[in-house]
Amino acid sequence: MKKLTILLITVLLSISSFGQKAQEARTLLDNATKKAESYKNIYIEFNHKLDNKEANVHQETLGNVTLKGDLYHLNYMGTEQLYDGKKTYLIIHEDEEVVIQKPSKNNEETITPSKMFSFYKTGFSFSMDALKIIKGVKIQYVKLTPTDRNSEISHVLVGIDAKTNHIYNIIETGKNKTTTTLEVRSFKTNQPVSEKLFIFDVKKYRDQKNYTISEPK
Repeated sequence: MKKLTILLITVLLSISSFGQKAQEARTLLDNATKKAESYKNIYIEFNHKLDNKEANVHQETLGNVTLKGDLYHLNYMGTEQLYDGKKTYLIIHEDEEVVIQKPSKNNEETITPSKMFSFYKTGFSFSMDALKIIKGVKIQYVKLTPTDRNSEISHVLVGIDAKTNHIYNIIETGKNKTTTTLEVRSFKTNQPVSEKLFIFDVKKYRDQKNYTISEPK
C-alpha cells in the first residue's frame, strides 16, 4: 500500500510538472505574440531553408516581408505576394501572371505571414525545448506537436530571443523527414510604410504591364 501511494504521488508530481512546463511554453509564445502586436508594422528579412538528407535536397532562398496586422507584402523567389485583408495576390513576374485567391480554410497548418506569430494557438500541444546560445544570443526553443495524428507535421520548433521576445527562427520537421527553416536575418519595426504596399493595383498589371490576371471561383 505504501509503495502504491509513493507511485501515485510520483505520477501526480510528474503530471503537475509537465503541465507547468506546457504553460511556461505557452506563455513564452504568447509574450512573443504580444510583443509583435505592439508594433505598428514589422519588416523582416529572412533566410528560408529546405532540407531532406535522405533525398539529398538542400535549398536556401532569401526573402523579405512587411507585416501590418493581418496585412502583408512578401517578396520571395522572384514573386510577390500580398494580402489586403480579403484576398491574396500572387504576382509571378517570370510568367507575367497574377493569381488572385481568397484565403483557404482547408490548409490550417500552413504558416502564412499573417499567422507567423499566432499559428501555434490551435492544433498544437506545447513543451519547453533546448536553450541555445546562437551568435552570443540566448535562444529559448518551444516545441509544438500537432494534436491531429494525421498531420503531415512531426513537430515545430520556435526559437525565441530570450531578451527581446522576438522570434529568431521557426523549424518545421515533416513526417517525410523534410525540415523547413525560417530564420530571421533582420527585424525592423515601426517603419514608414505606405498603405499602397498592401493594395493590388489592377491597372498597373493589366494595362501597363499586360499581365494575365486569373481569379479562380
